Amino acid sequence: MTIVGQDVLHRAARRNAPLRKWLQVWAATVELRVWSSLNDLRRDYPAADGVKLKSGLVVTVFNVKGNEYRLLTSIDFDIAVVEVLELLTHSKYDKNAWKERY
Repeated sequence: MTIVGQDVLHRAARRNAPLRKWLQVWAATVELRVWSSLNDLRRDYPAADGVKLKSGLVVTVFNVKGNEYRLLTSIDFDIAVVEVLELLTHSKYDKNAWKERY
């Protein structure tokens, strides 16, 4: 898969050293895979979930570092592209304000 929006990952890794390793492993894993569906992706990330928004966009959410953070992505399985949207703390994710941005 191709990752778009890696600047989000780089900014988070610079600000938070404990996140750096997880994000590096996640990016390396994504770049080595070609997932055809959410179910396929779940072989690598069983807790990943697709959240359908009012806009119609499906945001794929990854649990990061034992639910400490949420990595929000938009995945186009047909062209093998993962767009990184945001990395939020669990508490900010739960407020659901992010749903209005997409």
